[in-house]
Amino acid sequence: MCATSRPRQRGVIAIICCVMALGMVAMVGMALDLAMLYNRKAELQALADAAALAAARELNGTAGGVANAVTAAADVAATYRYQYSRRLVTWNSDALRFAATAATPDASWLDEAAAQAAPASIMVAKVDTSKLKADIGLVSTLFIRAADNGPHSAGTAARAVAGRVSTALTPLAICAQSTTPAASRANVPGNASYNELVEYGFRRGVAYDLMNLNASGVTPEHFLIDPLAPPGVTGLASHFATDVVGPFVCAGQVPLPTIGGGTLTLQRGFPLAALYHHLNSRFDDYADHACTAEGAPPDSNIMPYDKATLSWMAPAAITQSAASWTSGGKLWTRADPLPGDASNKAALYGPLWAYAHAVPYSAYSAQPVEPAGGYSGFATTSWSKLYTPDPPSSSGYPASSPATSTPYLQLTGATFLAPGVDHQPGVTNRRVLNVALLACPVAAGAITSASVLGVGRFFMTVPATSTSLNAEFAGALPLSTLSGAVELQP
Repeated sequence: MCATSRPRQRGVIAIICCVMALGMVAMVGMALDLAMLYNRKAELQALADAAALAAARELNGTAGGVANAVTAAADVAATYRYQYSRRLVTWNSDALRFAATAATPDASWLDEAAAQAAPASIMVAKVDTSKLKADIGLVSTLFIRAADNGPHSAGTAARAVAGRVSTALTPLAICAQSTTPAASRANVPGNASYNELVEYGFRRGVAYDLMNLNASGVTPEHFLIDPLAPPGVTGLASHFATDVVGPFVCAGQVPLPTIGGGTLTLQRGFPLAALYHHLNSRFDDYADHACTAEGAPPDSNIMPYDKATLSWMAPAAITQSAASWTSGGKLWTRADPLPGDASNKAALYGPLWAYAHAVPYSAYSAQPVEPAGGYSGFATTSWSKLYTPDPPSSSGYPASSPATSTPYLQLTGATFLAPGVDHQPGVTNRRVLNVALLACPVAAGAITSASVLGVGRFFMTVPATSTSLNAEFAGALPLSTLSGAVELQP
């Protein structure tokens, strides 16, 4: 029987090899189909990521920002190709949606029109490629279709959400001097041409010692913001340690997507003695190694505007900011009360207009974002009406357009100094601190909380000391415009 059965077993190996070869070909074919599908997914994901990031960077709390986001996403999409770079993407704005947070349910994301109708809270953008032309995610199969009832194509899509993960804010808070975002100061009764824009009680072009103000009492009030506790969330005492808050003071940013929508956790008393070196990195001062130039570059113009060396005021100022003044139960400056006290002297107004001009109230318009070129400002000839009695006079102040020319903006001369060669060219406006303006009085306690009314831009006129932080008010900002870093989110 063994002799007769052997011939019948001949060829079995060949048959098995053929069957295995067919199986291997099918597996390789499926792998190729899946590889093409994977590649298409990667192409679409790159498109979605780039478009979402481009859109999110434009969001600034205004309808114009939403419109710019739509344009930015479309512009990015126009540069992308798919199907191994053989086909251009056809963009559709239906693929772009907006929301306040990345956790917003899918059904609640807004299209362009709805986002423009309520832009103040819009902070994140989502791109979903399934909303683009239908065939962008379709991949024709070559081998899968050969299977029983196998599909002739397979589809894929990508989704990306991007939004701000930080806010351009120094973790310093002071009391707003007024709860009114924009008011008219009638400097000359009966002559509205000298009515001046005052924001939250601060005057543009006037320097303040931020460590010596209080709108609700005569004792200075200032606060350190917990940089790690979102609004409405109680922070931790450990968050106020110098090694925790120091890097955020250096960078001028906090890792919070917003500072609105709830109270901030605060430590009463900003620890300037421990943090003034961090602030002075803006003047190319890294001697104490509190900051690094990589993470906290210097300003492009580091010239200190010391009261004793000013070249554009007469008589010379004898105070580095407007002299402190107590009246009406509040601690403010001689430049603030209206009318000014009869004992005011020109030298007590401190350095004026190093960075910003005072603005006529007639130039102001109630809009979320100040025009890109700024408001048209007063000329220095107006000092005689704005700072009375006994006003200073301008001497050697830049003579070009008052809306754009200030000592800080000069690129040469006595008001300009470039950072050291190792840190050039520096970053323009690094000396500007975005400071939270609080609704005061703030509840008692070493650790407390308060709501933010707005944000003031304050230009450091000179390096800070352990006890003083002199900075010129340069206008208020809405919270929605303080976008820091923008990143992809889950």
